[in-house]
Amino acid sequence: MSNSLDVTLEICGWPPNGPRLRLHHERFSYAGKFVMSNTGKAVARVSDPTAIDVDHPAGERDPAGTATDLPYQRDVVGAVAFNEDRTDPSTLWLRYVTVDRNARGRGLGPRLIAFVRDAALERGYDGLKIAVNNPYAYDALWKAGFGFTGETTGLAELVLAYPSESAEGIYRRGLERFAERDLTDGERSFLERRLEDGPPGRPYDVNTS
Repeated sequence: MSNSLDVTLEICGWPPNGPRLRLHHERFSYAGKFVMSNTGKAVARVSDPTAIDVDHPAGERDPAGTATDLPYQRDVVGAVAFNEDRTDPSTLWLRYVTVDRNARGRGLGPRLIAFVRDAALERGYDGLKIAVNNPYAYDALWKAGFGFTGETTGLAELVLAYPSESAEGIYRRGLERFAERDLTDGERSFLERRLEDGPPGRPYDVNTS
């Protein structure tokens, strides 16, 4: 299986009137969040669904019977949901980012995030924020130009923002927060490697690419 995918990136709608999307619950994290209509949506569509071994039986239903009035988005391999900040409408929050399990590890997440970022800035937003709860997501957002703000949410997620400085100290401060937490063996190994090697490049940051 090739490490690259031929995808088309698309803004499906802006908040508060985004479309409802049905993603397969076994292939996508947060699938149920995308059936809501109050968030904007962006997707990555693949021209050939067989490239990621897509198999969504036409009659299959999600365990809770959710969104059964919607067809599966069979050609979608990545999606982002977003809305405006409640107190600052000039800031766009990326709420949920998900990539098909068979398309992970190919840089699709940061690429899609960067696409939404550029579209949001062009639309007139001053900046973007996102809260992350694991070092993999943290690293992916860094590649798209986001940086740790020093803030956390009530769920102990780290808040990242764009635009952000590219200083190594900013990158390390966020990772060190994760070092204090209960991580999987894979997350711990990834974290230690990143702390030793320093921040990766920022290939999806418009200020450096």
